[in-house]
Amino acid sequence: MSRPDPLLLVLLGPTASGKTSLALALAEEFHGEIVSCDSVALYRELEIGTAKPSLEERRRVPHHMIDIAGPEEQVTAGDYSRLARAAIQGIRDRAHLPIVVGGTGLYLRALLEGLFAGPPRSEELRTRLRERSVQRGPEYLHRMLRRLDPEAARSIHTNDISKVIRALEVRISSRTPMTVSWREGRDPLRGFSILRIGLNPPREELYRRINARAKEMFRRGLAEETRALLAKYGDAARALGSLGYKQASQYLDGGLSLQEAINATQQGHRNYAKRQMTWFRREPNVHWLTGFGDDDLVIQQVNELVRVTAAKIE
Repeated sequence: MSRPDPLLLVLLGPTASGKTSLALALAEEFHGEIVSCDSVALYRELEIGTAKPSLEERRRVPHHMIDIAGPEEQVTAGDYSRLARAAIQGIRDRAHLPIVVGGTGLYLRALLEGLFAGPPRSEELRTRLRERSVQRGPEYLHRMLRRLDPEAARSIHTNDISKVIRALEVRISSRTPMTVSWREGRDPLRGFSILRIGLNPPREELYRRINARAKEMFRRGLAEETRALLAKYGDAARALGSLGYKQASQYLDGGLSLQEAINATQQGHRNYAKRQMTWFRREPNVHWLTGFGDDDLVIQQVNELVRVTAAKIE
């Protein structure tokens, strides 16, 4: 008789919903290890603007897929899927509970559902698209994507130039929208019983937390961190196009006042939270809980869900 597939826990939800707090509590309760699914936390030296788990939190519980690349490198969804699957397998081999903490929907989908056989990279096309972005701004490329692949455009932020360019590259090179290719020929993650748990906190309180977090990032020195990264890497630091760092760069360039940069960062993160929820609501078999990950009631509910699910598969 074959052994049942071990449990894989996936925590998803919008930014500032308390996923880190919940993951830490669960990891300590169930001998777990945390696998981050955040497209910006992957990069070293980007600390203040990423809301990564603190060093103390990382000492409490093993974390994976954080600080694996330099700011000038590019980690694609395919790279993430390959490395995260290897990390999950290692956690399984240690008989620990893998806990995927997901904020980046595309990377989570790549991990769980697999990648499509897209066209090879075209550096010539990518260079042309990057030049267009520099000349006309990221909104120009995003408008192009909205015209060619509206579904992909809805899930990719205007300022996420790398993902916008890849989606355009797939559409132009294969003449097939990336979202259509995604539905064909995937290689889903096998060998695990997946329990998906989603956090759906009250929107007004979520936005209050988002605003407070963005303001705190600038108080802690986001602009100074951005200045140091620009001095070290210049335009090669593609990760500095992400939320917070982009607005800090505009402040440093004189395009925004400090308060305007804070306001723009707050608005950007609120918009991002909306897009995250739109994406995550399409995820199958999610147990949605109303509240934040640091709510005692939510922690109790998730503990019970994990225990019941684990008992069913044993």
